[in-house]
Amino acid sequence: MSNKDEQNTLKTYLQETKNTNPIGIFDSGIGGLTVAYAVKELLPHEQIIYFGDTAHLPYGEKSTAALQAYSIKAVDFLLKHHCKVILFACNSASSAAFELIKEYTATKAKVIDVIQPVVNYVADHFEGKNIGLIGTRQTINSNAYLQKIDKADKNINLSSVATPLLASMIEEGFFNNTISKSVIAEYLSDESLQNIEGLILGCTHYPLIKKDIDLFFQDNFSQKVEIIDGSFIVAEEVRIFLEQNNLLNLYSIKEDIFYVSDLTKSFEETTKIFFRRQVELELYKLWE
Repeated sequence: MSNKDEQNTLKTYLQETKNTNPIGIFDSGIGGLTVAYAVKELLPHEQIIYFGDTAHLPYGEKSTAALQAYSIKAVDFLLKHHCKVILFACNSASSAAFELIKEYTATKAKVIDVIQPVVNYVADHFEGKNIGLIGTRQTINSNAYLQKIDKADKNINLSSVATPLLASMIEEGFFNNTISKSVIAEYLSDESLQNIEGLILGCTHYPLIKKDIDLFFQDNFSQKVEIIDGSFIVAEEVRIFLEQNNLLNLYSIKEDIFYVSDLTKSFEETTKIFFRRQVELELYKLWE
């Protein structure tokens, strides 16, 4: 899409969008609730429509074609709720389907992923430095972060390590304990992470183990390593976009709604961990 086409798309979008429309958040499951929490902290008057595709998790082990198909279905669902912004709160989906979805939504909604805002932060704060990245196999193998960081042309060296066990471990409640610390230590002892000055948490589950990760580096590294948690970086990106385009909802408060494509008792119990308060999940079988 050319710059002129993007400008025309934005103009049409702004003409058809109300500031009281909700913010849609899409994730493979409930890990994206860490991003939803950050959005609510920064933008308390905004209504959130959350959709977690729990029927197909984990996304980190799925093919690019599958993730694109899942993403289109989920975005269609959020568009039916007239979301003014659709936030991809999943690194795996962002790496596989963001560009496709951005074209697909066109004038219907602004789409923001969880990768580009973090890359922008890294480019601004780590020029000429060594950075690490941990995430699912899909996120790491896609090279999405590497390509965007290289494009920023800030002489940043990125070392990426796939950490496929971490998301499942967190959802099972194994974090901030001896089991999680052992798994984290095994992954972060990778030689490629020895000389980094910052570590990108490339999965929305990982903020829950941020403390353990930070302690590992404090105990094992001589240099300070900044843990880069994208949740609030992405939420700030949403705030700036809404503010610049006069789409902030400053007064009306509507109830947030949280949907999942498959509902189990364990999901409901785990939501409190990610969102820091209990939420009621509604089942929406997107795939029937």
